[in-house]
Amino acid sequence: MEDLYPSGEAWEQDYRRIREAIPDIETSRGSLCQSAEQLLKGLNVYFEWLERAERLFVYASMKRDEDNGNPESQALLDRAREVLTAGYSAASFLVPEILSIPRNTLRDFMKSCEGLKVYDQYLDEITRRKEHYLSDREEEILALAGEMAAAPRNIFSMINNADIRFPEVHDENGEKVELTKGRYTQMMGSRDREVRKEAFQAFYTTYAEQKNAISAALNASVKKDIFFSQVRHYPSDLEASLDEDNVPKSVYDHLIEAVGQNLDAMYRYVDLKKRALQVKELHMYDVYAPIVKGVDWKFSYDRAKEIVAEGLEPLGTDYQNILQKGFAGGWIDVMENEGKTSGGYSQGVYGVHPYVLLNYQGNIDSVFTLAHEMGHSIHSYLSGKNQPFAKAEYRIFVAEVASTLNEILLTEHLLHTLKDPKQKAYILNHYLEQFRTTVYRQTMFAEFEKIIHNMAESGQPLTCESMSSVYRDLNIRYYGRGMHVDEEISMEWMRIPHFYRSFYVYKYSTGFCAAAALANQIRKEGKPAVERYLRFLSSGGSDYPINLLKKAGVDMTSTDPVNTALKSFDGMIGQLDELL
Repeated sequence: MEDLYPSGEAWEQDYRRIREAIPDIETSRGSLCQSAEQLLKGLNVYFEWLERAERLFVYASMKRDEDNGNPESQALLDRAREVLTAGYSAASFLVPEILSIPRNTLRDFMKSCEGLKVYDQYLDEITRRKEHYLSDREEEILALAGEMAAAPRNIFSMINNADIRFPEVHDENGEKVELTKGRYTQMMGSRDREVRKEAFQAFYTTYAEQKNAISAALNASVKKDIFFSQVRHYPSDLEASLDEDNVPKSVYDHLIEAVGQNLDAMYRYVDLKKRALQVKELHMYDVYAPIVKGVDWKFSYDRAKEIVAEGLEPLGTDYQNILQKGFAGGWIDVMENEGKTSGGYSQGVYGVHPYVLLNYQGNIDSVFTLAHEMGHSIHSYLSGKNQPFAKAEYRIFVAEVASTLNEILLTEHLLHTLKDPKQKAYILNHYLEQFRTTVYRQTMFAEFEKIIHNMAESGQPLTCESMSSVYRDLNIRYYGRGMHVDEEISMEWMRIPHFYRSFYVYKYSTGFCAAAALANQIRKEGKPAVERYLRFLSSGGSDYPINLLKKAGVDMTSTDPVNTALKSFDGMIGQLDELL
């Protein structure tokens, strides 16, 4: 963390300077339309302030993630949020004033002022969405509401990461251990069915105890989404969300339709797993159980880094150098700790370097998680190195491409280098599990989101019972008759933080399909495809995500990448069946 700020006092000093600089943002109010130079001056002041303020926020956010129960870190993050909200409020005049500039005049400004090229994508984003922006005063009000709008997500985060406490359960040795989120994931992969069952029931029983608070939080989050979409004159909150990435609604709908039309492959996989586990009835706590016997891998963290580096060799020397820089440079918080935010993520920091949060468990999933998060990080690193701050942040729609491609390359490396058929079957099953959880499961999440948002938009109440009923029905349809859908799984939606970022999860599915297409190109073409891919990683947010992927060689407005990926899943089930 010292790479961001050498000390807490340094953060405090920067906090004061950033707060004091907020009035500077408003010095250009009323003058942006006067000349290209005035427009450039106003944008420079704001984006220079924003770069510093985001660094301030990221530091506070990651300090909170180290220990969600630390009140000092919570307070630090609250102050950082407040400063960002104040800055956004001060800058609320920017968009209305830019929209007041006639299109021809703005084009003339761009031609006459070289410095404005840094902001060409930002300006295009604004003019493209002109009908959805409001007056100066209305934009200021919406900016002031930003902190309040974040409340549902923040409340859920406190429940999920700080307040919730799980009971003790029995591990594989019959000893009682405290259940944690990381340990739950580990236990779901246990070969002992009783361990899986006990952990599963304890985990969701604990969430059920928080059902009223979490239901209220998600209900409030959905209502917040509807409010902002209506205020900005969108037909629905789905279209409002997709418009941020300039993605047509058809991409979302076609994904759900394509997956829904290919559920037979999922049913085949469920039947295969049922036979492999030799159980009369497959339960939801069995879906993560390893189906290949005699393979029990454990990896030290150092060995995990070696395996990831070997798997990513097809991406070339430059990529490898950045990877090693991240491994050696203090980018990664590795082990699980009490109060630490669960799961894993990568956080880019412009002008510094990315950071990675892990909760390393020493299993094959942890190795793939390391590859995944370093994919995000190197995407951020290359974007930051090759783009100005205003263009460096890539859109969420493409965010999962780099991470998933790393996992696919690592899978192919292991399948080609392992000699033991059981180990190959294990890795093949791992890939199928990644596909199931990323394409099928995330699409199921996407459909759940679409349904509950439609319910709220039509005036239907979002209660724990109604959302649980929707979620259970989706599980029954996606897994088919071969799966016993346990009642506890109805509560699974309660633990998904992504639902507080509306219509986010579908991008995991589309990202996986795009990554599979790019990996196939790298495999077939070699260096030319790698060069296109590295240019894509270096492009940041310099163009719309659909366009960036087209330049890399994948057209996501077509259904081809999704359908091709689904066919490959079906084919790999047959390969695994033969190995078993």
